[in-house]
Amino acid sequence: MGNNGGPLQLGPERLPDALARYLASTNPWWQGGQVPDALPYRRWAFPLLLKRLTTGLAPGVVLRGPRQVGKSTLQAQLVGELIAARGVPAQHVLRVQFDRIPSLRGLGDPLLSVVRWFQDHILGSSLHEAARSSSQPVYIFLDEAQNVRDWAPQLKSILDTWPVRVMLTGSSSLRIAVGQDSLAGRVSTVELGPLLLREIAGLRLGEELKPLLPENGLEPLLHQGFWQELARAGRLRHHVRDKAFAAYAERGGYPRAQVPTEVSWPEVADQLSEDVIRRAINHDLRLGPRGRRRDEGLLQALFRLACRYAGQAPARPLYTQELQRALQAGVPWQRILTYLRFLDDSLLVRLVAPLEVRLRREQSPPKLCLADHALRAAYLQEQVPLTAEGLQLSPHLRDLAGHLAESVVGSFLVGIPGLEVAYLPARPDQPEVDFVLTIGYRRIPLEVKYRHRVDGEADTVGLRSFLDQPHFEAPFGLLVTLTDDVQVRDPRIVPISLPSLLLMR
Repeated sequence: MGNNGGPLQLGPERLPDALARYLASTNPWWQGGQVPDALPYRRWAFPLLLKRLTTGLAPGVVLRGPRQVGKSTLQAQLVGELIAARGVPAQHVLRVQFDRIPSLRGLGDPLLSVVRWFQDHILGSSLHEAARSSSQPVYIFLDEAQNVRDWAPQLKSILDTWPVRVMLTGSSSLRIAVGQDSLAGRVSTVELGPLLLREIAGLRLGEELKPLLPENGLEPLLHQGFWQELARAGRLRHHVRDKAFAAYAERGGYPRAQVPTEVSWPEVADQLSEDVIRRAINHDLRLGPRGRRRDEGLLQALFRLACRYAGQAPARPLYTQELQRALQAGVPWQRILTYLRFLDDSLLVRLVAPLEVRLRREQSPPKLCLADHALRAAYLQEQVPLTAEGLQLSPHLRDLAGHLAESVVGSFLVGIPGLEVAYLPARPDQPEVDFVLTIGYRRIPLEVKYRHRVDGEADTVGLRSFLDQPHFEAPFGLLVTLTDDVQVRDPRIVPISLPSLLLMR
């Protein structure tokens, strides 16, 4: 109550002048300006995000992924779609890019303060009144908001208090996951990785390739015919597929590596090293809970090790010896595992856990798969050919290319929503299997044999041993190869080339 017994009158929310000017300049549509230009090509996640944002059951959508895969571009495209094509009033759209924003110091609750300022100074009415008057909700886009202190409780308050639809992007899986603990039922999550092979075909070649795997559901993967059809579809479109794969093999799947094409690889490598790798390690991962600093040297040494051993599961002694040599200090195994998980949370490295069918005291180390093979090429300054033609010219790199192909397959499979991916370590009674896909109670073994000549008998021993064991409930197995011409006598095994496999999504 006020001094005169009337209701307390609160004035409009105020922000520092620099911050208010920044918001006005980055939301030019408020004053009749255009949405900043974005790439005309729309990534696979665009229609899914638009659907969830406008009609989804949850009022919030979280888009997570490594840095520089196009999350901010997708936000800009969605803003343009809502205003230009969906008839949303321009004043109903707020976008805040927290990576570039002026200092938020002095603001107790930055997200809430910005939204209240937007309500008072841009909408000119309450968010409830704005939604009622136009039959359109207010849309709020928050880019890298997980870097803001206490972002999750503030977002929860926004979603619970006002009739808004919110999209948040983040490049730190760890910080996003921690925040989502308090946002259950209020947000849905979409994960965006580097470009899919069919997206490279669209960007570079202007060709449209349809995915065989539907947006929702993994049931098709349980049918041997699905994989046979995928192999056949790849062969039918091999001209487009192979050109797209050559571009992917040369530069990887980061959008800025693929377009513009006139930028040289050394320039692209420098940008990936600086804007993706170093930014993630020095910024996203360096600060832990309550401002505690993590060991940056250990993070860098482990990422370098992940690059050198991509597609492999190094044993514990290798980790300890390599880190002892690099850091001149011993590192306990549990600390190594913890820091590996940090790299996984940054989405630079994807860890594939061992399939431990029997309870064991010591679990095998995880298999290391890079988010994109171009990160290795940029960080180690070493390119390894992945095309059949390239390997013919550099046969001495065959084994290294095989490991890298295994890393590509692992990262691709881990990126399929809902799919459980593991690998089977070698045991006295069971050869190693590169990957095992688990769907319900059934398992599908997958081996990568990435060379010009594949022996249909000797190179499928691990697959056949797995298939012969009833407790695995494996209906068939997959053999991922360099070329399309591999033949296998065992009718339970489907050979499929890596370029065709990558066309699944």
